[in-house]
Amino acid sequence: MSGLAHAEFVARQLSCPGLDWTRIEAIRKAWPHHLVIKGILNPQDALMAERIGADGIVVSNHGGRQLDSAPASIEVLPPIRDACRDRLKLILDSGVRNGDDIARSLASGADFVLLGRPFLFAVAALGLSDGPRAIMDILQDEFLNTLIHLGCADPAELGSDHLWPRQGSNR
Repeated sequence: MSGLAHAEFVARQLSCPGLDWTRIEAIRKAWPHHLVIKGILNPQDALMAERIGADGIVVSNHGGRQLDSAPASIEVLPPIRDACRDRLKLILDSGVRNGDDIARSLASGADFVLLGRPFLFAVAALGLSDGPRAIMDILQDEFLNTLIHLGCADPAELGSDHLWPRQGSNR
């Protein structure tokens, strides 16, 4: 399948009105492995994902491409974390571009972050063989520098007290 054909297939699946909670619950029952649901932007949907047995969710506005008026993922992360506590793994997507964004995401309640555009830019600038390693090195340096400036010896120390203005839970 060509790249364009694959993209068209995925677009048809994601725009399918039949992909609702009932269908996702059926998928959960049929799929005995880890299930992560992407595109969650409110605590009620996060709790629904938990109720049907998802292992994690991706808090994502899909890069702001699908809904112009969707909130930024980072803005809705703290109330979602407060609702779910530690019962679901929370992965933040959309808008993460540098090490400071990674630290902000973790301090806001994310367990993990996803980064796409920085890797695409690195590959465009340096090629497939050098780009990914270069951006990983840059992100690691930026992230460690942010931790140092915040007085954190370990990423696990990041919490809402490292955010300005102070927000959400003190994770």
